[in-house]
Amino acid sequence: MSEVKVFDDQLEKAIKILKRKLAQDGTFKEVKKRRFYAKPSVKKKLKRQEAAKRRAKAAKKSSRRFQD
Repeated sequence: MSEVKVFDDQLEKAIKILKRKLAQDGTFKEVKKRRFYAKPSVKKKLKRQEAAKRRAKAAKKSSRRFQD
């Protein structure tokens, strides 16, 4: 669970920090995904797309390592 402490009544700054932490944790992405019902076939399709994205990102990252 993310936690943010507020100092000197800087509420806006604390909210900004909390939003950043939640985005990094993937909480916003999870909420968006669960907002509506998705059929099992749609879930499978999205899972495959996300896996392809991760593989492409990893391949791009590893190719950069070999170039440097």
